[in-house]
Amino acid sequence: MKPQATVTYLFHSGFAVETADLFFIFDYYSLFPKKLEKTFANGFISGEYLAAKPNVYVFASHAHGDHYDPVIWDWSTETDITYILSSDIPARPGIRKTYSLAPGEKWTDDNLEVLVYGSSDAGASFLVKTNGLSIFHAGDLNWWHWSGETPEEQKYAEDLFKTELDKLTGQPVDIAFFPVDRRLEEAYCIGAEYFAEKIKPQVLFPMHFGTDCKATSAFKERSRNKQAPFATYEITHRGQQFSYPPASL
Repeated sequence: MKPQATVTYLFHSGFAVETADLFFIFDYYSLFPKKLEKTFANGFISGEYLAAKPNVYVFASHAHGDHYDPVIWDWSTETDITYILSSDIPARPGIRKTYSLAPGEKWTDDNLEVLVYGSSDAGASFLVKTNGLSIFHAGDLNWWHWSGETPEEQKYAEDLFKTELDKLTGQPVDIAFFPVDRRLEEAYCIGAEYFAEKIKPQVLFPMHFGTDCKATSAFKERSRNKQAPFATYEITHRGQQFSYPPASL
């Protein structure tokens, strides 16, 4: 029987994953609209909310403002949190359970194992293994094919991405979070499709689309038309929840 989890979309590249006894937060980025009530149902996280959760782990893949929000440190005043950060993010003095990791490193405790991979932009990506469940968060690892760049720059970006992804090949991935970004125009999902072909995740959640939720609809339709061998989702709003494993698996 597959392990069960609930995945909650927070915003942009931010997700929460909850299992029976663990609670993970990846790349929290608040940028919270004033019109929304600050609740978890709307993708907002507070220390008070986390205080009711066992074994909280907070991940940040790099120091870019849309992946690392310093508000994550405030949560530690309400509850015990383990912070797992890319090495380009400075630790907050006085917070004991903070681990800064570089690509190629591994970190473990009694609950999980974290393998750290690189990025084709900044910082790191994380593979988290726990109780038979494998979760990959790409951070800014992607095939960044910008139409305005020269052919040489485009080839460099492609090679950088594929070389890094080769290091992950062979690792089983149940749940993946990967950029699907329509600023790349027609190339908006070439990285996600290449990742899915090479790594073969069971479920792929699109991310890094900001407020452009229609990017997830386009990716889901494209994946359906190509009969992609993974489940994916249309994401429509903050706080949207998904069950793992999906009924299709």
